[in-house]
Amino acid sequence: MVLRRLVMMVPVVALTSVIVFVLAAASPFDPLAGYLGDRYLTAGADEQERLRGTLGLDDPWYAQYGQWVTTLLSGDLGTSRVYGQPVVDVLAERLPWTVLLAGTALALAIVVALCLGVWSAWRHGGMLDRLVAGLAHAVEGIPPFVVALAAIGIFALGLSWFPVAGLTEPGADVTFGQVVTHMALPASVLACSQVPWLLLHVRQSMIAALGEDYVTGARARGLPLPVIVLRHALPTALLPFVTLVGVRLPELVTGAILVESVFSWPGVADAVVRAAVEVDFALLAALTLLAAVAVLLGSLLADVLYAVLDPRVATDG
Repeated sequence: MVLRRLVMMVPVVALTSVIVFVLAAASPFDPLAGYLGDRYLTAGADEQERLRGTLGLDDPWYAQYGQWVTTLLSGDLGTSRVYGQPVVDVLAERLPWTVLLAGTALALAIVVALCLGVWSAWRHGGMLDRLVAGLAHAVEGIPPFVVALAAIGIFALGLSWFPVAGLTEPGADVTFGQVVTHMALPASVLACSQVPWLLLHVRQSMIAALGEDYVTGARARGLPLPVIVLRHALPTALLPFVTLVGVRLPELVTGAILVESVFSWPGVADAVVRAAVEVDFALLAALTLLAAVAVLLGSLLADVLYAVLDPRVATDG
């Protein structure tokens, strides 16, 4: 199954790269403006024309795509016009911080969703269950950037519990304490955007599992309720939950970009925005393909875990 899915990823990634170049070519933004910056307004028409020819901006998108593929196959991701450095260096500087933020937020969301979802299903129909489900339904429709702005207003500006933005205090060294303090609020906001979906799903799965015959039989044998919930119902409820985590990865990637922008987190968000606005083909293609590969691998990992947890699932078809 893994080999088959990995082979299927190749045409998906290739098609994604083509779409990136087609959409970038149709962009109303002038890539030369991003390359020249303030000089764009003072550069003459001859200089602009010369730069367009040097940078290959007048080439059709398929010619630029062919050149990019050629360099990619040689192991070179190209050079970013926006940052004036190799794309590999841009990713090496920014990607680890995005992975740290998104990974922390996902782990936090999973823990909170499992704890509250199981507890809510355990107390199904009670006041706690209604409160948790109501809050989850209310929060799931709020965009992450709205939650981020509200969190800044309350916890950073109002209560002064957390710093407003950035990775460290101005001029401070990058230390574990600085990073944890500054990441607490954006990671919590990003986790908050994922918790409602995961919580409601595990809650519904747990309620269904608690109504199964084998759970009724366990109760009839006099097993303690915590044993029934954790050892009989929860393993069954985890199967669809694992799949949902994989499905939510695209939303996590999008939410991470929005949250990073609000909190000025030094991840790939700024690179994504600048690459899109200034039509930096090399950087935009690399970031888009990286996100696509992450989503596909996350979905594959979820399917593998599902098959491991439930041996009845066929993996050779």
